[in-house]
Amino acid sequence: MRTFLAIAVLSATGLFAQKNPNAGYWQQHVDYKMEVSMDVKTYKYTGTQQLVYTNHSPDTLKRVYYHLYNNAFQPGSEMDGRLQAISDPDKRMVKSFKTGEKTVKESRIATLKPEEQGYLKITNLKQDGVAATNEVSGTILEVTLPKPILPGASTTFSLTFDGQVPLQIRRSGRNSAEGVALSMTQWYPKLAEYDFEGWHANPYIAREFYGVWGDFDVKITIDKDYTIGGSGYLQNKNEIGKGYEDAGTEVKIPKKAKTLTWHFVAPNVHDFTWAADNNYAHDKIAGPNGTELHFFYKNVPENLDGWKKLQPKTAELLAFYNKNVGQYPYKQYSVIQGGDGGMEYAMCTLITGHSYEGLVSVTAHEFAHSWFQFLLASNESKHPWMDEGFTSYISDLALSVVMPSKEKGADQQSPFADAYANYFYLVKSGKEQPQTTHADRYDVNMAYSIAAYSKGEVFLAQLGYLIGEDKLAQTIKRYYADYKFTHPTPNDIKRTAEKVSGAELDWYLTDWTMTTNTIDYGIKEVADDAGKTKITLQRIGRMPMPLDLVIVHDDGTQESFYIPLEMMRYQKDNPYPNLKRTVLKDWDWGHQTYEFTINRPKSAIKVMAIDPAEGMADVNKENNVYNK
Repeated sequence: MRTFLAIAVLSATGLFAQKNPNAGYWQQHVDYKMEVSMDVKTYKYTGTQQLVYTNHSPDTLKRVYYHLYNNAFQPGSEMDGRLQAISDPDKRMVKSFKTGEKTVKESRIATLKPEEQGYLKITNLKQDGVAATNEVSGTILEVTLPKPILPGASTTFSLTFDGQVPLQIRRSGRNSAEGVALSMTQWYPKLAEYDFEGWHANPYIAREFYGVWGDFDVKITIDKDYTIGGSGYLQNKNEIGKGYEDAGTEVKIPKKAKTLTWHFVAPNVHDFTWAADNNYAHDKIAGPNGTELHFFYKNVPENLDGWKKLQPKTAELLAFYNKNVGQYPYKQYSVIQGGDGGMEYAMCTLITGHSYEGLVSVTAHEFAHSWFQFLLASNESKHPWMDEGFTSYISDLALSVVMPSKEKGADQQSPFADAYANYFYLVKSGKEQPQTTHADRYDVNMAYSIAAYSKGEVFLAQLGYLIGEDKLAQTIKRYYADYKFTHPTPNDIKRTAEKVSGAELDWYLTDWTMTTNTIDYGIKEVADDAGKTKITLQRIGRMPMPLDLVIVHDDGTQESFYIPLEMMRYQKDNPYPNLKRTVLKDWDWGHQTYEFTINRPKSAIKVMAIDPAEGMADVNKENNVYNK
């Protein structure tokens, strides 16, 4: 049964609705009820789970799958095998040591002792009270159902589980490098997602996640000296204290109690995370739109300055994202010291660090994930660029406003300059793979990181070049308004941009995300033509683009020219409103060269440049400029 608070929050934010503009759209729903008891000395925990699963699909389901993420932290696991095989393993997950003049990298998972490993064991699994056959396959539990789940029907799964928290190696774990006792991420048996493409029971090999929308009711019993921060709203503040209690509220904790039970409710999320430590400081401040912002960090001297200064900046970030993407719908968000870097979760993030600027930077990114992936819940595994790339775009934009000192140099370079530079590096490396590559299937981690974060960021930044910055801003807001609390796909962001702008953009989505085609345009020739100037441009790369071209004349005057792309069927507004602009005829893809004439002699031209604002990710800028 839902608590009064959960119902109030759901009603106030309209979370009951399954809103998506695509005809025939559906998504599954889960209601989790879990009780877990943690032994802080052995790092073992036991729990029960009752899960009500509603099949909104048109299909009859004869089996289901659960994720058992903890099992990845065992010698010989798929994660261990991948770690040992890849040429550039995550530095956090390996030990490096010298053997003669050679540096050897050893998997930290491979050397885990039994008491250091992670595991999640399932017993007594039933469907509506009837035992269900199940089999563990690495990090996946395969369940054959005693009774098929018909379209529109609901069923109840119940099980017991016991787990062991692994040493902190990646994301989840105990005793992190910064001394946090418990980072409880991907800690429970989590039902895999089933959508229009079928089941997504991906083994936990390296990185991304995909979950079912639902409501979580979780009770955690732990040593009374520990403080918990995480997903959801604490239901029993007056039984806990720890800085949660409201002003004037009497805290009632039995004096002889050795443990406390924390009761959280998280409405309409697709994951549940918590962290705990016996030396957490806990601060909370009021953020925009009535959102409480909570901060949990180790109460040690080196933390105090940075974590205190972080708090008002987090409120500024929330205001920025509310304005530029859409309103954050929950009434709480927690920034928690834990994990191994920065990772987003439902209504919270786990981050590391001490320095003020570093904390703000990582919080900006992880907080932005609350919009891009935790509200716009794209499939991270199949389309990590939608998650990481869009988050990188909006967080870099936010940092340029909230932390203007982050801008490098006095030239006020674009907040996206690093993303473009990283993408160019990837192209030159020869190791680029299409963005349609599954997150676990990249040959090297470097190629994944740049494709997901930087090339994904450039997708949006360059979209602004294509349709105009104002139309891009409108696209982001409409995308959020239309697809929040659902599972959008790449086609949805493309169609949103088309609806906002009127442009045809299928070519852009195809070339940028499904191929490694590059953009390379050049000025091939500038020639006298009976007192006029004939300009010949050349398309060298496979990927087409519309072109902005600016000419500076000897007399100091400037003018711009716009060459629309034929297949785009669109003419954007003048990006240089102070310059006279001439819109030329369209350039199709089939012709590799394009000619036009201006009514000035060649001798009068001082400088000519294709895309002087560098919004286009042209891989060779040397041929973009003509100098007298």
